Amino acid sequence: MTTSRATRRAETTQESRRLLVTAATELFAERGYRQTTFEDIACRSGVSRGSIPWHFGNKEGLLAAVVENVVATIRAEGDAMDPGELGQALRGIVAFTKSPSTKLFITLMAEAVEPDSALHKWYGDLHKALRDQVRTRVERVELPAGVGAEELSTFLLGAVMGIHQQWRVAPDAVDLERTYATVGVLLRAVGLTGE
Repeated sequence: MTTSRATRRAETTQESRRLLVTAATELFAERGYRQTTFEDIACRSGVSRGSIPWHFGNKEGLLAAVVENVVATIRAEGDAMDPGELGQALRGIVAFTKSPSTKLFITLMAEAVEPDSALHKWYGDLHKALRDQVRTRVERVELPAGVGAEELSTFLLGAVMGIHQQWRVAPDAVDLERTYATVGVLLRAVGLTGE
C-alpha cells in the first residue's frame, strides 16, 4: 500500500470515528445512554453500524470516547487560561454549562448516580476535570481560615452546575446571566477572583 493510500485510509478512519462520537454525543443527550442504539448512531452519523464495535469495542467504549472527548476539551480550554485567574476559570465553566455538551451530562446524570452504571466512572472523570480546573486557580488565592482549596472548588463547581440545571428546567424563572453575575460579585467581595 502506498503512503498516500495509507494516509487517506487513516484520515477516513479518523473522520468516521469523529462522526460516530459526535452522533453519540447528540443522541445520548437527547435520549439517554440506555435508550440509544447502535442503529440510531449509525443513522445519525452516516457511518455503518458495524463500524461502531470496530472503532470502540462496545457501547461502553463509545461512551468512554464521548466523555474523554468532552473532558479533553475542558482540559485544553483550562490550559489556555491564565493559571492564576479564578474568575476566568469560572467563566470557562459557565461557558461549558451553556454548550451542547451540558445537555448530555444533565441527561446522563440520573443514570450516572447508580454505582453499577457504566456512566458512573466517566461522570466522575468529568467532575474531576472541572474541579481540577477551578482548584488550580483557587490554590493561588489566599483563602479564609478553615477553607480548603479542594472543598471550595467542589462548592464553586456545584454552584455553577446547579444554577445551570435550574435554568435548564425553568428558563423563564432563572435569569442565567444575572445569577452568574451575582456569583462573580460575591467572589469579588470576599477577594477570591482577584478582579
